[in-house]
This record gives sequence, C-alpha cells and structure tokens, in this order.
Amino acid sequence: MPALFHLAFPVRDLAAAKRFYVEGLGCVLGRESSTAVTFGLAGHQLIAHLASESIAPQKGVYPRHFGLVLTLEEEWQALADRANAKELTFYQQPRRRFAGTRIEHLTFFLEDPSQNLLEFKHYLHESAIFGERDFTAVGDAE
Repeated sequence: MPALFHLAFPVRDLAAAKRFYVEGLGCVLGRESSTAVTFGLAGHQLIAHLASESIAPQKGVYPRHFGLVLTLEEEWQALADRANAKELTFYQQPRRRFAGTRIEHLTFFLEDPSQNLLEFKHYLHESAIFGERDFTAVGDAE
C-alpha cells in the first residue's frame, strides 16, 4: 500500500463536521469518539478534532487551507456539481486560474461549518502539479 496523507484539523461541532464531510463531500466515515471523527477523503485520512478553544476565522485562503488535486477534469466538475447540489458553502466559486499558461488550472474553495477552507483543483497540464519551475506564481498572493 502506498503512503497515505494524514491531516488533523480543529472543528467546533462534530455532528456538523460529519454532515459536511460525509453527506456533503462524500467522505468515508471512520472511527468516532466524543472529541474526534476520522474521515477518508480520496483514500487519505482526515481527523476532525473538537477544539477546546474558539477557532479564529481565517481572513482569506492564505496561509492555511487543504484539499485535493483531481487528475481528471470530469472528477473536478463532478465534485463542484455535488457541492452545489448539497448546498455546501463556496468560499470561492469555481473558476480558471492562470489561463493560457502551463500552470492553468480549475479551482474552487469550500468552507466547512467550522470555517476551515478546502480547495479542489484540476491542472490542465499534469507537469504543473510539481513542476513548471520557471513559473514563480504560487497562488494569488503574489
């Protein structure tokens, strides 16, 4: 089995997180306790931990967000369509970034009930995922 990515993140309400990640995004539900829930997202492990202190909302998508790079445009579009159908909160609507370049990609951001931001993207050129080092743009902050 290849290595799996693991991410732990804070939430305010476990039941709301469970609805968003399982019913909304379609994550696989894993173990649960009174303070945490485990989800499977595209074969990777996410763990929502109940925060004991308040979670300050982030102002913008930087510096922190997480998500998936979908390798097929059809998968990206299907997830965007699912998010719309499930009435998930879009932090940024689906759009195209860096059009006409080797790093061109489709992207959208969702906001979970605890205001964690998730990005889902699809690169038109697979080389842009880890390559295309001659481009200096990384995100919109530059």
